[in-house]
Amino acid sequence: MDLLTPLELGHLHLRNRIVMAPMTRSRAGTDAVPTALMTEYYRQRASAGMIISEGVAPSANGLGYCRTPGIYTAEQVAAWGEVTAAVHAAGGCIVAQIMHVGRVASHYNKPAGAETVAPSAITAKAEMYTDEAGMQPMDPPRALALEEIAGVVEEYRQATASALAAGFDGVELHCTSGYLPAQFLSTGSNRRTDAYGGSVANRARFVLEVLEAMTAEAGAGRVGMRICPDNGFNDLSDDNPEETFDYLLAAAARLDLAWLHVIRMPAGRVDNLALARRYFADRLIANESYKLVEAEQAVASGAVAAVSFGRPFIANPDLVERWQQRLPLARFDPGTLYMPGPEGYTSYPAAAAEPGA
Repeated sequence: MDLLTPLELGHLHLRNRIVMAPMTRSRAGTDAVPTALMTEYYRQRASAGMIISEGVAPSANGLGYCRTPGIYTAEQVAAWGEVTAAVHAAGGCIVAQIMHVGRVASHYNKPAGAETVAPSAITAKAEMYTDEAGMQPMDPPRALALEEIAGVVEEYRQATASALAAGFDGVELHCTSGYLPAQFLSTGSNRRTDAYGGSVANRARFVLEVLEAMTAEAGAGRVGMRICPDNGFNDLSDDNPEETFDYLLAAAARLDLAWLHVIRMPAGRVDNLALARRYFADRLIANESYKLVEAEQAVASGAVAAVSFGRPFIANPDLVERWQQRLPLARFDPGTLYMPGPEGYTSYPAAAAEPGA
């Protein structure tokens, strides 16, 4: 068994175990609509065993960064349909990562009328880039009322339905990086005193209700979740992340999700991969700074089912073929990661098209 061995994850067939990790690239158009440029970007990388899309907002409130896409309007769904059709025509598999940023937002990056909401009215101590005003502090969020939470869960269900209507093969819940699900889980951002705050069972309630809604819509065989216990990104903190995620994963395992996508941490209070293997040993996708040889060893040993790669896919649309043929990798230009336009996005050639090839 190696990285090129096919893999079945739930109802999904992956032709290899090299997964393209979700990466915000900030190329969406007006009204958070995917563009033709995005269609080409994903098509170029369709040889991945599975593409996990950039984070896609389930509602206008779920947007936070500049030029990121949504999946809550008919125009957005139709545009994503162009993306999935192009990937499928190239023989690929693609799932949508559903991402509600919660308090990690600036009003400069939101449409008129959209709010910044969170479990509690605690502002994230961080900044984000805006096209209009440069770097800005995060907006103070409004705490969701108890009776509003079911409506946010419904946004995730509808986003799942819309993703399937757009032709995605499945969906992944973004449950890390300080965004809304992680905000509910974590003691530093969740100070509620109702059924969604306090105990670990209460703090996990929102995430589990979202997963239940997504699996009810798509079937568990088309739903995954991405986590990174003890990740402090976007001012996230939790008193006991091992306890929090052990509870969450034990409950999530009973839903029979198709995969668990785990970001490992080089140091911290939790061994994220070991924790994940307690409950998802046969469906584990590992992520974060894997080199080819290390990834091959992890899959060959059975420690993980697949490995996802972010940065290598940026400058190497043909990453699978390069590794298969042991060709050198191109390096990406960090200055073009989030800039609009094709440069540093769809401009990287396949190895066969490089000068001197």
